[in-house]
Amino acid sequence: MKAAILTGYGGADKIEIRDLEKPAIGDNEILIRTAATTVTQVDNIFRSGDHLFARMATGVIKPKISVMGTELAGWVESVGKDITGFKPGEAVIADSGTNYGAHAEYVKITPEDPVTLKPENMSFPEAAALSYGGLTALSFLQDTAKLQAGQRMLILGASGSVGSFAVQIAKAIGAHVTAVASGDNAKLVLSLGADEFVDYRNTDITQLKDTFDVIFDSVGKYRFGRLKPLLNDNGIFMTTDLSPNILWNMILTGMVGNKKAKIAFTGLNTFGQKMEGLQKLLQFYEDGKLKPVIDRTFTLDEIRKAHEYVSTGRKKGNVVVTVSEEGRV
Repeated sequence: MKAAILTGYGGADKIEIRDLEKPAIGDNEILIRTAATTVTQVDNIFRSGDHLFARMATGVIKPKISVMGTELAGWVESVGKDITGFKPGEAVIADSGTNYGAHAEYVKITPEDPVTLKPENMSFPEAAALSYGGLTALSFLQDTAKLQAGQRMLILGASGSVGSFAVQIAKAIGAHVTAVASGDNAKLVLSLGADEFVDYRNTDITQLKDTFDVIFDSVGKYRFGRLKPLLNDNGIFMTTDLSPNILWNMILTGMVGNKKAKIAFTGLNTFGQKMEGLQKLLQFYEDGKLKPVIDRTFTLDEIRKAHEYVSTGRKKGNVVVTVSEEGRV
């Protein structure tokens, strides 16, 4: 099978397309033929090797992950003898989690990985782009913030993968959303349902006159101390950036004060939590309350270009990689 191999930390040139053996599956595993996958900001961080905390998971000296990517959509190729509920040929959505391997023509799904049937009215690119950003945003808003209807929420990085899902999920819950992104993305973000838009290039976010019940920094650019004045009493600041600063503030605010700093360790969610979250996202989709935003699409042979584009920090929503011809629709 064809796969994108990470040969070392560095630029996109560290990725090579090679032929590998098709994965063998066990009795309780599923082999999926990939239609489409994505290149996320996490893939970009893992590939670059610039983030110390990331290297603790991916390999301190050199990558221990050879094939990156976690979210995918495709067809069941084969199932282990203990698998029930799926049969070869069915179109599915899956997330390979810490097993990675989605940037390949075939992916092995283990019992810890969420997998579900793809709705017929959802395209393969949309399905591939659902799990990472969608499950991350849902976990932060639903489980960590416990966002309620009528609350006021500020979302930083509202045009990205996690941010664009966060805007839609917050509106589906019934919150009032102020979205922050560059002015170029105003039309997109407002079309997702945001009540107000702020262009960070023209506005100092720390000087906003409004205050919020929940602040979600979906791109990890701000620190709790800078945005604490924007929180209402009992307000919550959340960030996707795992850093000493947020860990310290989580401990500190957990002991004193009524304004809290938090981070969600979404990768540690149980299989049950992931499956429940995936089903909720699909229900939002069926109800017309959520739609994955797709910025650009590349083929597997063009995956270096996909990484280069994600590295610019200018992507809107998701960058999809189609692995098969059928995966483009």
